[in-house]
Amino acid sequence: MSKKIPQSTARPRERAFLVGVELHGQTQNLSLEDSLAELALLADTAGVEVVGELTQKLSRPHTETFIGPGKVEELKALAEETLSEVVIFDDELSPRHQRELEKALAPNIRVLDRTALILDIFAQHARSSEGILQVELAQYEYNLPRLTRAWTHLERQAGGGGGRSGSSGGVGLRGPGETQLEVDKRAIRKRIAHIKKELEKVEAHRMRYRAQRKRSRIPTVALVGYTNAGKSTLLNRLSKSEVYVADQLFATLDPTTRRVELPGNDLALITDTVGFIQKLPTTLVAAFHATLEEISQADLLLHVVDISHPNALNQYQAVQDTLQEIEADHIPVVTALNKVDQLQRPEVARETLKNFPKSVGISAIQGLGIPDLLHLIREELYESYAPIQVHLPYQQGALISLFHELGQVDLVEHRRGGVSLQGRIPGRLVAQFAPWLNKKENSSEAQDAAENLLSEEI
Repeated sequence: MSKKIPQSTARPRERAFLVGVELHGQTQNLSLEDSLAELALLADTAGVEVVGELTQKLSRPHTETFIGPGKVEELKALAEETLSEVVIFDDELSPRHQRELEKALAPNIRVLDRTALILDIFAQHARSSEGILQVELAQYEYNLPRLTRAWTHLERQAGGGGGRSGSSGGVGLRGPGETQLEVDKRAIRKRIAHIKKELEKVEAHRMRYRAQRKRSRIPTVALVGYTNAGKSTLLNRLSKSEVYVADQLFATLDPTTRRVELPGNDLALITDTVGFIQKLPTTLVAAFHATLEEISQADLLLHVVDISHPNALNQYQAVQDTLQEIEADHIPVVTALNKVDQLQRPEVARETLKNFPKSVGISAIQGLGIPDLLHLIREELYESYAPIQVHLPYQQGALISLFHELGQVDLVEHRRGGVSLQGRIPGRLVAQFAPWLNKKENSSEAQDAAENLLSEEI
């Protein structure tokens, strides 16, 4: 099935034709139509004008061209008719698929996939040195297996070296019998190794910063959600700050942390993080490891859902899938159903709340529901206690102090090699004490409850 899209009167941009495939038996959060609509938004964010789309249902991808040979001929004709300069597939193509498609289409038409498009958007939006390095790493790791003999040079990027013989980071002189492709691949691998070392330094700095925050005893909350759900707007509302906000996908890449005052003069540190999306490229998940750890190390997740979006539930599930992928699905969650002001029937939000435990309907831009949300966050961080019994080695002095300072101690016994503590601690801290839970068969009822809570969360 194909469809042409009316021409825009806006300033001419690179023209793109979209291709979507529905594979039999493949489950995903969005329908083919909705997924292509999202791909069109991604293309618009990247500065590309969508001029048409083509879809096909397959039992499995074609070995050479992903879509069937007949569809390739149809795509070629449509792309030429609409003067398309690029064809964008909604799935990640293998290097072979991409090469064969580019051979089959007109020489002036490039072939991209969803992953390459998202990487391009990230490259446009990265601002900090860390973000730029992370995107560059993801781009190189994506492009390395896709280099072909047509690749005649290594594009110089910031920090990539000048390419002079003998310079560090440059391409240098070719050895006997080496092709330019081999030289370029070696240079890219060298650049990847350099970026990874730089990111290790960034990660070490981030770990020290997180440890400092932990010592401050102020609990941390990570904002998570589908891209463009309104996380940055909510952070601005909660912290009375001015984090960059734009009505576009992936407007915010770099994590931003702000101190927020909760009811009762309690405090929390809330961090805005990169938005999620279905089919999030694995290269990005790997490259943004240090940034995503801001989520996995948080005491509480604040999941922002755009309740006005027709695919709100599917987007919610896509975020849950990503949280599981980065091993953050055990952390307690509060859900903010955002943009209730855009609903024609506000009672829809009230009904939807029943599907989400610990949720509040809000409008971040208008401030609706914000007091209720702050109360719920405070309740989760400061009032939700779990019974627990642990035996802590004396070397774990920080945890012993933490139990006394933030917990309710019922019993203390000093024994050889450590101290046994029984009482109640904030639920957000249970995971930190997991290695030292007392697992004796005659453990108390409090101990059993603590282990049950831990198993439920993890």
